[in-house]
Amino acid sequence: MKVLLLSDTYSEHTEKWALGLANSGIKVGLFSFNKASYDWYVHENITVFFEPDNKINAESTLTKFAYIKYVAILKKIIKHFEPDILHAHYATSYGFVGALTGFHPFVISSWGSDVMKFPNKNFVAKSILKFNFKKADLLCATSFTIEEYIHAVIDKPVNVIPFGINIDEFKPKKVESLFSADDFVLGSIKPLESLYNIDVLVKAYAKVLPKQANLKLLIIGEGTEEKALKELCKELGIFEKVIFTGRIPFKEISNYYNMLDVLVNISEYESFGVSVVEAMACEIPVIVTNVGGLKEVVKDDSVGLKVNIGDVEATANGIERLITDKNLYDQIAVNARIHVIEKYNWQNNLQQMIDEYSKILTKEKSKSDLKTN
Repeated sequence: MKVLLLSDTYSEHTEKWALGLANSGIKVGLFSFNKASYDWYVHENITVFFEPDNKINAESTLTKFAYIKYVAILKKIIKHFEPDILHAHYATSYGFVGALTGFHPFVISSWGSDVMKFPNKNFVAKSILKFNFKKADLLCATSFTIEEYIHAVIDKPVNVIPFGINIDEFKPKKVESLFSADDFVLGSIKPLESLYNIDVLVKAYAKVLPKQANLKLLIIGEGTEEKALKELCKELGIFEKVIFTGRIPFKEISNYYNMLDVLVNISEYESFGVSVVEAMACEIPVIVTNVGGLKEVVKDDSVGLKVNIGDVEATANGIERLITDKNLYDQIAVNARIHVIEKYNWQNNLQQMIDEYSKILTKEKSKSDLKTN
């Protein structure tokens, strides 16, 4: 089987899907509007056909007419690679380019903001998204939350296939930590952007710190809010207690989870919450906002704590509960990993996708046979 992925090579999700398929014996081609930060795609079954020297901000700098240029490039790649399946990971930019090629079978996977935010821009945006979905032979979503948003645009079947995680990699393990054994470490592993409310975590941390002198904060990621977050830490007098790592390669992320005692993901919205699932698999209790995919993953208080958006006080209280109630902490830690193994095992999710590929190829063959006869 040969699959041409239209997906961002900078994203760890693309890395995971491409390598997962490649390791399963599938030939994978890649077409990206972004550039990977390192050569993760060096694999005998992976070929990068298009990756610009600099990022193409497809959602803001390109008009939809400018996509015609990239459609022409993509059509040449299709002719050369001869894929069995064209799969767009992201329903708008990659979905639009893929839809305009007219290639079938065509799969679209929605990741989050492509269906939760993009169609709300205006009527044209929603019409483009609906056009993309109409052209697809298979629609996939990473969560039931995203499935609902897709159905608000079009009435077509949707397969929910989560961004599962490798439970053999993401597990409790001894690592060389940045912290001492006596430290209690809070962490955030998200892009440093306003919608992820990392400033709320910083303020909550500052509230708890006077009561817990050994409390530390680890902020992993990069983004436009980095300078503002560092300034906030200085204003609150906690800068020396906070570590900003920048972006960490995906292959190292599981080690960083195991440096944490609690992961805090208090986004304004989330389509799924991969970092939350990864932490839970490492038996790291989580505090999340009661929204979207986060409340879907953290189904109840037995596997994690939930707070309202922007609630500094509740976030601080959640942190204190997990520090002071050892029984609660231990119960959540164990239950969280069990929950992930049952629902979000990457090998199961990968096989789901491969099975769907096989089904649509079988359908295409049946159509072709009918035409021939």
